[in-house]
Amino acid sequence: MTQKFVGFLRSVNVGGTGKLPMSDLVRMCQDIGFTEVHTYIASGNVLFSTAMERAAAQRALEARLLEYCGKTIRVHLRTPEELQGIAADNPFADQAGNKVAVILLDTPPDQPETKGQKDEEIATGTRELYVHYPDGMGRSKLVIAGTEQGTARNMNTIAKLVTLL
Repeated sequence: MTQKFVGFLRSVNVGGTGKLPMSDLVRMCQDIGFTEVHTYIASGNVLFSTAMERAAAQRALEARLLEYCGKTIRVHLRTPEELQGIAADNPFADQAGNKVAVILLDTPPDQPETKGQKDEEIATGTRELYVHYPDGMGRSKLVIAGTEQGTARNMNTIAKLVTLL
């Protein structure tokens, strides 16, 4: 049975460290055997279909990224239903989408320990944390323990990916 996934790569961006051309990411996914592969913006979001189970697909993509980049790149996979749930469960839906981030994790989050929290608000989800950054993420000094292996996307990105499914 073929399953659709959205892969969220950690530490991939447009410039600087972690630079990965999205055309190379598409090619890697196709080499693994994923189908219907396309990316959304150059921050490591890839949509694909595969007959592999979630864990196998995640391991295959992480192994290919290690081979390509020479370092470990964490991948968090979500099904279309899970991604729709993340969007629907956003506790800060009344805030601007670019001021709310979801930190995707592999396991359910504990109540987070924080440093540098000013006026940011945090809520737990199923396998994610939602963070409202009233002054913007770039200005925040917030550090959330236990999220080092996670990856964040703002809710505008999540909403767009939902429409692409």
